Amino acid sequence: MPIYEYFCAECDHRFEMMRPISKASIETPCPKCGRPARRLFSRFASFSKDSNGVSSPIAGTGSSCASCTASSCAECGL
Repeated sequence: MPIYEYFCAECDHRFEMMRPISKASIETPCPKCGRPARRLFSRFASFSKDSNGVSSPIAGTGSSCASCTASSCAECGL
C-alpha cells in the first residue's frame, strides 16, 4: 500500500498515511486535531552509488542546474 502525505490547514500539521490508491484523494481526519486534512503532492528522492560505494542524490533534492528544463537536464543528461 502506498504512503501519502497530508496537510491540515486548521492546525498546520503535516503527516503521512498508508492507504489504498482508491482512497488516496479522500480527505482524512488529522491525527492532531481531528479536522479534515487534504493530500499533498509528494516529492521523491533517488540516489546513486559511485564505484567507491559513496551514495549521492540524483533526484528529489529541490535544486536544479541552470541548463535544466521541465523535461530534461542538458548538463547532467537526465
